Amino acid sequence: MPRGFPRLDASGAARSGALLVLPRNNRELDEAIKRAKGIVTRRAAVASVASLVPLPGLDIAVDIAAVMRLIPEINLEFGLTPEQISRLSPGRQVLVYKSIVAVGSVLIGKLVTQEIAIEVLKSVGMRITAKQVGKYLPIAGQAFSVALGFAAMRYVGHQHIQDCQRVIEATLAAGKG
Repeated sequence: MPRGFPRLDASGAARSGALLVLPRNNRELDEAIKRAKGIVTRRAAVASVASLVPLPGLDIAVDIAAVMRLIPEINLEFGLTPEQISRLSPGRQVLVYKSIVAVGSVLIGKLVTQEIAIEVLKSVGMRITAKQVGKYLPIAGQAFSVALGFAAMRYVGHQHIQDCQRVIEATLAAGKG
């Protein structure tokens, strides 16, 4: 049974089955991971389709927009958006921020700007470059470009999920001690 307040999606609308609180145990953490992986798969699929359109730069613009939506959605699933963290008790906020610093994430608990999204995409730069080159080869190149775009976006999303998981696990462990 859901607990707490309903979570809000990126547009601010309430979402069913999700909450405005941090996962309290491993079961809730596992559920958040599962939901986040589903989001990553959907976003990666949508972003990779832009590789089929032969307009220079369109797929990069789509990738930037996708990252700007993907990271906050993942944060949302773990209760780690700036708004969600601000609703925690002061002691719990300190635990969360200490965990974020320990993990070394620049994407958790922060607003994702276009500049941050570009930096994230630079981390998978070789895949993005190969995707651009593959786009201009007939058929096989386009399929290669789509596959690389999907893999790059999926990689970014899964890395962020792992960071969120580590923050929640550290926060849970610190809360018990």
